Amino acid sequence: MNVYRYGGPGRYGYNPVKRMSPVNTAIIAVNVIVFIIIELIGSTTDTGLMIRWGASYWPLIRYGHEYWRLLTSAFLHFGLEHLFSNMIILAFIGDNLERALGKVQYLIFYLLCAVGSGAVSYGVNMLTGDNVVSAGASGAIFGVAGGILFLIIKNRGVLEDLTFFQIGMFILFTLYQGMRSRGVDNVAHFSGLVIGFCLAALFWNAKNIRGQRRW
Repeated sequence: MNVYRYGGPGRYGYNPVKRMSPVNTAIIAVNVIVFIIIELIGSTTDTGLMIRWGASYWPLIRYGHEYWRLLTSAFLHFGLEHLFSNMIILAFIGDNLERALGKVQYLIFYLLCAVGSGAVSYGVNMLTGDNVVSAGASGAIFGVAGGILFLIIKNRGVLEDLTFFQIGMFILFTLYQGMRSRGVDNVAHFSGLVIGFCLAALFWNAKNIRGQRRW
């Protein structure tokens, strides 16, 4: 990740020299810290404990009005493998989007994707009566992938060291693996992807209206 295709200063919203991505790093750190705390007092595979810590469970959201679970569930993970796989992906792709959007906008973008994908998943589970407990950052991560996909399309097929082919293959492969696996919230994945793509389009249009063509 040391070679960049750059479109010119101040055009695409990232600096090829400045590689820092503090917000993405902080998000990963929060996920890891929360995981460690829960493991110290119990187990992240304990469904009851995960509910107490803020996992998404539609009866509590609908009847208990605990809407905050739509956000807190995005910072919880069932087991080390779940955490590790999500954080590795976020570490690889999140920094690209943070540099494109800027720190504050990236944080807003990530949280909106987390809440949005969580809300869609909640709605589907409620309508189907599926009493599952949901947690994980994958909805927000697919939102990040959707945002990158939009920016790559606008940037003629590349964003820093990511190409359309790379992000497209990642999205297709991950969705395919999710559909083949049990216990995966595919609704959150698909909705996160769409939400991220649409949010990136909104951010891009807003910048163009203000005359701030940063990407």
